[in-house]
Amino acid sequence: MSDAVLSLHHLHKRFGALHATNDVSLDLRPGEIHALIGPNGAGKSTLIGQIAGNIRPDEGSVHLAGTAITSMSVAQRARLGLGRSFQVSSLAEPLSVMRNVMMSVQALQGHSFRFFKRVSRDAALLEPAYQALEHMQLSHRAWTPVFELSHGERRQVEVACALALKPRALLLDEPMAGLGPEGSAKLTELLEVLKREVPILLIEHDMEAVFRLADRISVLVSGSVIAHGDSHTIKQDPRVREAYLGDSNA
Repeated sequence: MSDAVLSLHHLHKRFGALHATNDVSLDLRPGEIHALIGPNGAGKSTLIGQIAGNIRPDEGSVHLAGTAITSMSVAQRARLGLGRSFQVSSLAEPLSVMRNVMMSVQALQGHSFRFFKRVSRDAALLEPAYQALEHMQLSHRAWTPVFELSHGERRQVEVACALALKPRALLLDEPMAGLGPEGSAKLTELLEVLKREVPILLIEHDMEAVFRLADRISVLVSGSVIAHGDSHTIKQDPRVREAYLGDSNA
């Protein structure tokens, strides 16, 4: 794991008698998408919380770019380079796409939002925001209010907001949720390109997208990782087919 950008080491989290995270270790390497999949109730949300900083593990550690971040806050992890998009949108819908992304840049630079009208023409905010939108092929929608966007475009803006924080690693929580086939295909294409610049830990239920995108896959069931491997390995693993992919004959 020495070359890992993000690594989890023997994480445990218990809620009373429930062992929600049971000795989970995995890593994210440069230039890859590592997908985390599992059925509902598998413990993915608890694990994501431990990575992002919302939940403190009972045992184990989380490292980002070689630095232990286990005891750091969400904000400290973001400043160190952990980017995240959420399953539920957190965009300010009345504002333009550009202003939403600029607020992410402001957060990184530690600026106050009270003077947003004045800083809205600040090149130090505009340029990185525009670059993030370019990555997500949304620069043509920069000054469009978010409420006018399609659901798929909103997902692209959410990723752009995370990119504006200049992350070393990107945590994407079900980015395909609610997208139709066209939207999923578009976002899949963008993520295939994006991973060359920032490695992605992808939590996703869309198995078609997972099998197309992921260089490696970890399967979480009842708080434990039951399988690691590439798409072919995961598809053929009888434990995965029985527990997750619905093959009762495995």
